[in-house]
Amino acid sequence: MKPFPTVAVPHQDIIDDKLTMDVFAANLWEVFKNRAPEEYQDSETFFKKTYETQGLKNIIKITQKRLNGDGGDPVIQLQTPFGGGKTHTLIALYHKAKEIGAKTVVISGTALDPKDITIWEEMEGQLTGKVEKLEGNTSPGLEKIRNLLDDNKPVLILIDELLEYATKAAGIKVEDSNMASQLLAFMQELSEAVSTVSKAQLIFTLPSSHMEQFDESAEKLFIQLQKIAGRLEKIYTPVEDDEIYSVIRSRLFRHIDERESSKIISQFMDYAEVENILPDNIDKSDYKHKFLKSYPFQPEVVDILYKRWGSFTSFQRTRGVLRLLSLVVNSLKDSKNPIIRLSDFDLDHDEIKMELINFAGSEFNSIIASDITSSDSGSKETDKKLGAAYLSYSFGTKISTTIFMYSFSGSQSGKHGASVREIKLSCADVDTSSAIISDAIGFLNETLLYLHSRDGRYFIHREPNPKKAFISKKESIKNEVVTNAEEDLLGSILGRKIFEVYKWPKRSNDIPDTKKLKLIVGKDPERFEEFLENYGERPRVFRNTMIFLAPLESERHVFDDNVRGEIAWDLVLKDPLINLNREQKQDIKDKISTYKKDSKENIRNLYRIVYVPTRDGLKDIDLGRHPYGMSTSIDNEIKERLKSDDELSDVLVPLLIQKKYLHGKDYVETKNILDSFYKTPGEDRITSDNVLKTSIIEGVKQKLFGLGILTDGEMKCQKFGEKCTPYLQEGEIIIDADICSKPQCPEVTISFIKNEHLKLGEYVETKKIFDSLLVNCEEEEAKSKLISAIKNGVEKGSFGIGQLVDGKAECQLFEEECYPTILDAEIITRPDLCKEAPVGRPDGYKTSSWKIKNVYLKDSDFVFTKEIFQSEIGECDENEVKETLKETIATGVKEGLFGLGDLTEGEPECSFFKENSSPELKENEVIINSKICDGDSDVYKNIELEFEVPVEKVPDIIRMINFLKEPFDEVKAKTDFKIIAKNGEMPIADYERIKETFEQLNVNIIHESKK
Repeated sequence: MKPFPTVAVPHQDIIDDKLTMDVFAANLWEVFKNRAPEEYQDSETFFKKTYETQGLKNIIKITQKRLNGDGGDPVIQLQTPFGGGKTHTLIALYHKAKEIGAKTVVISGTALDPKDITIWEEMEGQLTGKVEKLEGNTSPGLEKIRNLLDDNKPVLILIDELLEYATKAAGIKVEDSNMASQLLAFMQELSEAVSTVSKAQLIFTLPSSHMEQFDESAEKLFIQLQKIAGRLEKIYTPVEDDEIYSVIRSRLFRHIDERESSKIISQFMDYAEVENILPDNIDKSDYKHKFLKSYPFQPEVVDILYKRWGSFTSFQRTRGVLRLLSLVVNSLKDSKNPIIRLSDFDLDHDEIKMELINFAGSEFNSIIASDITSSDSGSKETDKKLGAAYLSYSFGTKISTTIFMYSFSGSQSGKHGASVREIKLSCADVDTSSAIISDAIGFLNETLLYLHSRDGRYFIHREPNPKKAFISKKESIKNEVVTNAEEDLLGSILGRKIFEVYKWPKRSNDIPDTKKLKLIVGKDPERFEEFLENYGERPRVFRNTMIFLAPLESERHVFDDNVRGEIAWDLVLKDPLINLNREQKQDIKDKISTYKKDSKENIRNLYRIVYVPTRDGLKDIDLGRHPYGMSTSIDNEIKERLKSDDELSDVLVPLLIQKKYLHGKDYVETKNILDSFYKTPGEDRITSDNVLKTSIIEGVKQKLFGLGILTDGEMKCQKFGEKCTPYLQEGEIIIDADICSKPQCPEVTISFIKNEHLKLGEYVETKKIFDSLLVNCEEEEAKSKLISAIKNGVEKGSFGIGQLVDGKAECQLFEEECYPTILDAEIITRPDLCKEAPVGRPDGYKTSSWKIKNVYLKDSDFVFTKEIFQSEIGECDENEVKETLKETIATGVKEGLFGLGDLTEGEPECSFFKENSSPELKENEVIINSKICDGDSDVYKNIELEFEVPVEKVPDIIRMINFLKEPFDEVKAKTDFKIIAKNGEMPIADYERIKETFEQLNVNIIHESKK
């Protein structure tokens, strides 16, 4: 679009900056005295620069008709607001009267002094050159006036500012009345006289409203003058509101290219329609028509000046608009703007600014500077805040200028302020989206001190908004208040599910030396090395568990400013001395809410530098700025970032364990691997023990390595290619896969027996299971594992135990204690056999050596044969029981299930074992546990130890306890510790941490002494 000065070419005096403001001060008296500017004095120039409104054409036509004696209204009142074109009309009539040869009488109420001369005397003087017949302070009467007019016709009497003259005349005494009363009489006589003279006409002006005048007496005179002239006068308005555009264009521009202006307006209208910023109270076609008439001005420019600013009594509407717009056009004569908008008014231009504050009030001089024009004003800050891409548009300055122009009206009932749509329309540029204007308004609302809003309309007011109180309170906030807020905000973003968090520690021993992952939040990174290396007076052990978080100081200003802002607005809201309306209170509450949200974002953007230990010292990682609105806690964010940078793992690939820790080795203790993770900076950093446990479980299952124990320097692979449960304790090892892939004695469990041996039949011989184990197991290991598993299975009801009797499976014990022998004919059976066919006593007594061992001898050293006999008789034949029992005992002795002998001095002596014998079932005869009869037993069934041990040997004792848990089903160990610490000092706070550790371990302190 072309710049407006090339389409609407201004008059040369405007372009050359030679225009003086008195050019627009139309003055009939000065024209009459032949001393007015050329624009008014010269008739040709005057009409060349005057747009003839319909009202002006009508009045000229009526005057010409009257002065030619062809009728027409004899008395006309021009009634418009100040600056509404009435003086301009009188000058036009003056020139036209001269053209047709009529005499003229020019009366100016502001130029004449009633103390020196009366209006009737001035009238006679101008018509005759002398004052004779109408001389005196009293009105001369109708007849004298009529004769004077009749003698000098055609005559045009022009009276401007009549009320002004009447007001002054009221102060002059004339006998019992005053000059004003005489003036009222004269005006009545003059009106009647003019009406009777065919070629005479009276035209005078009154303001449109008495509200524009001085006081109550002037108001009364105004009403009286209207009443007197009302019987004969016709009232005309020279300039209608919709003609003001043409008046302005004619006076300010010598030529306008209508075709080019139409293109510009069409292009702007298309843009405005897409952006939805056209006025919503007028049809699009009507608005375009209005724009075509007002170009190069946007219609709003003229409307705001003419209707709002024009309502100021001293603005003088048409005259004031012309005067101001001429300055604006001159200031923009070199601009590239295709149109002139309210936002283009340069409030830094002294003449434009002073022209406006003459009406707005002198206090707005400093307000304009503070909020709009000074280099540090909120408007200029907003220009920059929108970014480099929008800097040339100066949207902040343009918006605040527009709001200023919309903010004033001389009428108390007038509408104040501009809506967002109106602001956009006055500021938008076709080269960019109007959405940026909404953003700019938001920034201005936060920064301008005198910007107010009500009911969706923005306006500048002489009273500061709460922002000024906010700034004062913000400046008074002490640093410690901000520090306290910083600490509270840190607490709100630091979760505690991933790390143990230590905020702003003062000493290294404020941070425990434990395996737990710790997040240490500090302000001074220079102290992090001290915290990493030391725990009080001793070196720190678990250094690789330390993760540090520090602020990025370049973000501190933003954080501090936001915190101070939130606190300051809260103080404003709670200050009883600050009067806030409901809308302001809600606005401040909304601001506080936004500040709170931003504070959480800013604390995260401040605390964003993470430090982790490496072999070469601390490594820093910048988390970057936080995505706005994301609610992730910072500990989780740190965790995810460290994981992505391979500085933290919650999953370890088993192959890594194999390659890194088993390479070239047969085994490595799991506890040593775990300790390296926690102790050595630069090693893999894991979130918990479970990470290593899970990796070992998967590695064992994948046969990358095995899991076992180290006993007396000997490796024992317990799990390989199967599920396992690592404990990460001393003695537990992972073993090279080649070693574990060699045949291993399997774990013998209830499931192993059921799934591998009992699943295909009703029973299985225990010796057959035993023989299968000997393929990969030592004999004693196989026997021990199998007996333990069978005992557990029978007691739990997983299967039963019994014998083959005459080739038939017989379940003899089920869900009770048993003592397997792993000998021929001993079997384990399915549970259903035990439930369906319980052991009973059928016709004819039967028993077995296996039953005698399991029911009577069990795990005892001996049992009397006579007691067995007495227990077995029941309802059976005594002799049959005796003979059968003797035979059965003899069989058991020969099979080696037990021995036979006597009890001597309370100790059993084995006489027969694994040989023929003749039991007699007599007193003192016993069957004896086979272990005693073997004579070479190398086992103990119960062990109890009590001892004292130095604390440094406790790990060795723990390994011994784990060793005991393999052969014994129940191992209990209890340790009594006594700690004596002397010749030193410990802070009470550190001692309290020791006690906290006891509480966490559920250890009761039996005795405590301290001093």
